Amino acid sequence: MKIALISIHYPPLRSSCAVQMRDLAQELLILGHEPIVIVPSEGLHKACISEIIDGVQVFRLSAFKTVDVGNIKRGINEILLPFIILYRIRKSNFPIKELNAIVWYSPTIFFGPVVKVLKSSSNCPAYLILRDIFPEWTLDLGILKKGPIYYLFKLVAKYQYSVADIIGVQTSSNLKYLENWVKKPNRKLEVLNNWLSLAHSQKTSISLTDTCLNGRKIFIYIGNMGIAQGMDILIDLAESMKNRRDVGFLFVGRGTEVENLQTSVADKKLDNILFYNEIDSKEIPSLLDMCHIGLIALDPRHKSHNIPGKFLTYMQAGLPVLARINGGTDLVDLIKDENVGRVYIGNKVDDFRNLAEELIDNENDLKAMSERGHFLSQKMFSSNHAAKQIVSSLSSYI
Repeated sequence: MKIALISIHYPPLRSSCAVQMRDLAQELLILGHEPIVIVPSEGLHKACISEIIDGVQVFRLSAFKTVDVGNIKRGINEILLPFIILYRIRKSNFPIKELNAIVWYSPTIFFGPVVKVLKSSSNCPAYLILRDIFPEWTLDLGILKKGPIYYLFKLVAKYQYSVADIIGVQTSSNLKYLENWVKKPNRKLEVLNNWLSLAHSQKTSISLTDTCLNGRKIFIYIGNMGIAQGMDILIDLAESMKNRRDVGFLFVGRGTEVENLQTSVADKKLDNILFYNEIDSKEIPSLLDMCHIGLIALDPRHKSHNIPGKFLTYMQAGLPVLARINGGTDLVDLIKDENVGRVYIGNKVDDFRNLAEELIDNENDLKAMSERGHFLSQKMFSSNHAAKQIVSSLSSYI
């Protein structure tokens, strides 16, 4: 099948979305299909650039910036995004009438018009990979209130769902958000686990040898550092453990809260934390080899169910996790049922520290959790399985 993959990110960007869509494209190629990636990109010297990356054709379409900008500017740019993409596609040699299927990845909710036009042009089915339930989670965190902006986003999200034939959500508990959508004829709703391919490891550019973390047991946080992560408690945890000279904290990634977190560390005069910008995904395995526990943080006000990409990364590396997340979610159950780490639900730093010390000081438990993490990664989060599931679901509509 000739399958259009529409994504807000793609390598060389290093977000979870970019890595997952790259892995999916590669698996589809291995399965004998022809994936064609559509990705909006900033800073291009022309409207459209077509390139082949590891055998996959990628159409990069010039568009406005939607990351690392203010919320108002980002909102305006994302609203304009689908219309810019459609204009660029029509001016390019993209095979708009030759597609057999469309797959698109959402945290963004604005690709609906693009999918609608491509579906109509090629008369083919479309699969929505739904990772975030937006704008619901913005209510949970108090970012938005039920007003005009919220209802506008709600309307846009509803339209995006309406153009999908199949929607794959992260966990079974998220099925309830689409229970009305799936009642209409010829629609399919299913759980599609996140996925991660085995990385081709290369030496990491991060060295701790000549730093304050040299020789310490390392808690690492890798990935996005934004409002939704609620990471202040991780800084508080590091402060509560500052007298332990055998323990350190390493934060690697980017996001809207990085500067605030760094300012907090400076104000507290902490010498057990280091920050690094995001690194190439190929460097991550060798980086995690230097670490002992993977940190996960989600603001506890979250009500939706989320399996962060970093959890898959930690499991693949055999790194036990220490997670401070919202209670009653599928991730809580997964960590506890598979016994691959510890979960804290609450805001008391002393309790969180006790859990962290219990974990870091028990080498036998860490080794057993590492082995279980490797097994869980292979069992649940295979990119090959995800690609086959998507193709199977789409094939029933062709």
